[in-house]
Amino acid sequence: MSGWKKGRGALGPLGPLMGRWVAAAAKMPDGGVGDCTREFTAFGAGFVRLDAAWDMGARGVYRETAFFGKNEDGALAFWSFTIDGKRSSGVLCDASDVHPDAVAFVAEMPAGTARSVYWPDDDGAGGFHFAVESKVKKGWNRFLDHRYRPG
Repeated sequence: MSGWKKGRGALGPLGPLMGRWVAAAAKMPDGGVGDCTREFTAFGAGFVRLDAAWDMGARGVYRETAFFGKNEDGALAFWSFTIDGKRSSGVLCDASDVHPDAVAFVAEMPAGTARSVYWPDDDGAGGFHFAVESKVKKGWNRFLDHRYRPG
């Protein structure tokens, strides 16, 4: 993907994700289908804000706001807050097993270790994939996979 170019500095890995993105007819965590939007914007000089909305039709809109920036150790990290009161945090991790240019974060959740992964859609249309995976004995179990386009 020609637009997938990581920037410099702590927030550089998020460079390819900046902007507004849409995944049409995407699978929801509950098995339903709906449209998802993810919008990454600068939040001052040291953070990137993510506003995500999962339009689940009659079930309503599920929202997430997350911030990406340096944690106390200087590592790129995220802090996520959802409309149902849940929250999580994690740090940048390797996901070269998914794609050599993947940007991924790992978090310890109440149900175990989870990883969110962004990687370029190599079809040339200008978009990316987003997946959420849980850690299992044999590696990673993908339970969510969306394909985003500029929106």
